[in-house]
Amino acid sequence: MSLEQPPAGNPEAHAQTPKQTLRLCGVELCLGERRLIGPLDLTVAPGEIVTLMGPSGCGKSSLLGYLCGTLDPAFHGAGRVLLGSDEISTLLPERRRVGILFQDDLLFPHLSVAENLAFGLPSSVHGRAARRARIIAALAEADLEGFADRDPATLSGGQRARIALLRTLLAAPRALLLDEPFSKLDAGLRDRVRRFVFEHARLNALPSLLVTHDPADAEAAGGKVFEVGVGQRHEAGQGPGPAPRCAQEYAAKAPFDPSFPAKS
Repeated sequence: MSLEQPPAGNPEAHAQTPKQTLRLCGVELCLGERRLIGPLDLTVAPGEIVTLMGPSGCGKSSLLGYLCGTLDPAFHGAGRVLLGSDEISTLLPERRRVGILFQDDLLFPHLSVAENLAFGLPSSVHGRAARRARIIAALAEADLEGFADRDPATLSGGQRARIALLRTLLAAPRALLLDEPFSKLDAGLRDRVRRFVFEHARLNALPSLLVTHDPADAEAAGGKVFEVGVGQRHEAGQGPGPAPRCAQEYAAKAPFDPSFPAKS
């Protein structure tokens, strides 16, 4: 079941997001006069997970900031970013419909699990009952039945990671960015959460871009791997800190709903 579809028995029509390709055309990232990344050309097909690897400080996470519209003003990004037929690099973050997951789950500590998930629901889901039903269905699909009223502080690391992904998917993004979301998990948990995230990215046909230092992440993703460095044109190959404040705010809010905040 796709999280973009309504739960069984809900009469509300809810069209699934059409499959779309993410394309980066001549994208560059600069810090002052120094070019960190690019020109970068890549295509990410629906359901494909492409990996970016490179040394710390080379601009990988900032590149994701450019794609979702939260690039730190200290950096300068250029180049076209197309999602389907739409050029999104000039749009406001909430208009791009690009979901992002960070190392930290960014759950609101003062809200329940259901209230956290409600921030991902678009305003097109009307009424408290309908919104609650969508949340309950998403939790059931993630094997988290009965968690709606739980305090996030009572959750394990793996449960929190799944809730963070559910919140992103409930917003029906058109693409998914993954900024080292598995790096703080222990080895056994990392494998399970990584599999959960990748399975849902493929299930929802989301073009996904993963930033990581871990070759095991790239191997599990199973897609193209880009080695990025300073001032080079990057070619694709086959291969096996905390988020910035502005990006934290973007990920934690209902990113695609201008009427934020939305109530459950």
